[in-house]
Amino acid sequence: MDIASLQSLYGGTPVKDVRTPKVDATTGFQSMLDSAMGLLEETNALQKNVNREQIALQLGESDNTHDLMIAEKKANTALQYTVAVRDRILDAYQQIMQMQV
Repeated sequence: MDIASLQSLYGGTPVKDVRTPKVDATTGFQSMLDSAMGLLEETNALQKNVNREQIALQLGESDNTHDLMIAEKKANTALQYTVAVRDRILDAYQQIMQMQV
């Protein structure tokens, strides 16, 4: 008796193949590049938000310094994270370039 017939008898969920999928070099690099570009876009959006909050406060349109401080902290944290990711990518690139073929 095989697994499929046992599953049909007992109403179990089918067993999926759990082997690791093969990753193509181009798709792996593209997904990493897409992640990095998304991180840059998010960091840029947070920086723009801080600029808008600063201008609104300076023009007197807003008197809420709390929102400005939160926006600055978010932007600073995102920038630090982006720099850390960039450093890791550069380290990985340098290691790849040092490999001997």
